[in-house]
Amino acid sequence: MAAFTTIDDPSAYFKVQLYTGSGGTQSITFDDTDTDMQPDLIWIKSRNDTNPHTVVDSVRGATKVIWTNVGSVEGTFTDEVTAFDSDGFSLGASSNAYANENTITHVAWCWKESATSGMDIVQYTGNATDDVDISHSLSAVPHLIILKNLNNSNAESWAVYHHKNTSAPETDKLVLNNTAATADNDEFWSDEVPTSSVFTIGRQDSVNGSGNSHIAYLFSEKQGFSKFGSYVGNNGGSNGVFVYTGFRPKLVIQKLSSNAGANWIMRDTARDTYNPMDNQLEANTSDAKEDNHAIDFLSNGFKTRANGLNQQDNGYTYTYMAFAEAPFVNSNGVPCNAR
Repeated sequence: MAAFTTIDDPSAYFKVQLYTGSGGTQSITFDDTDTDMQPDLIWIKSRNDTNPHTVVDSVRGATKVIWTNVGSVEGTFTDEVTAFDSDGFSLGASSNAYANENTITHVAWCWKESATSGMDIVQYTGNATDDVDISHSLSAVPHLIILKNLNNSNAESWAVYHHKNTSAPETDKLVLNNTAATADNDEFWSDEVPTSSVFTIGRQDSVNGSGNSHIAYLFSEKQGFSKFGSYVGNNGGSNGVFVYTGFRPKLVIQKLSSNAGANWIMRDTARDTYNPMDNQLEANTSDAKEDNHAIDFLSNGFKTRANGLNQQDNGYTYTYMAFAEAPFVNSNGVPCNAR
């Protein structure tokens, strides 16, 4: 059987960690037994509480926080994530910190910045002019860009480029912090397809506010590790759409893109250890976990198992982001097990 990946150990570049807040200083060590990883991007959500999603990265610094479910400007907090450790991260002391509230359970999705795994973090200052090229270090074309204006609370300040959003994704945009459908707007990506060295922004404040600082998280597909695609719903109930990724997923984020009204649904194998995967969080809301709209994670992709606006309404288009727990077939030709 042919090899399907150059990344045999996805945990060297992506990890999902569960922990319980203490309200006091604590260090969170990744509890898998695979390769140690110092994270560069940490995205945290409380599971049994309505605290917002907390996002920090190593480019801005550990104490610089943004929240995916709101358009708020960047904040500085010394009682949230305080350090990116060699195999985990540290949390500061506070009785009500979103990432460390006492007795509250949390999940942390963590990535390492690396061209090998197709992940780059870019910070830049906007100038409110059209057709501006921003350099990146992927050495590959980005297929997904999640971009935040750090100084502007514009309602659309979390802009998303997804290469399978439409047939011409450079003309359109999605917004991470709302339920809107994809919309045509050349002021976001200036109708320019990203390249292996730059992505292009228009004059819109969300991506190019004058004098504003912006942060962009860029991802390029890597066979056997990450996939950013789309599918069309079929209202198939328990026998819904099968989506091939080329790996057993660890995290899948789904979004109805052709129509308004659906959330950004997040599922992972740390919170659901067996199928069906019905433990969902929503990137655009602060809601606690819900048990709803099940899907199955398989050895080579995922399959929708329930009807609904969030995952497989008939004829509607859905985009997704997926990251691997194990490649379907490793570089030695050995297939992975199903769950």
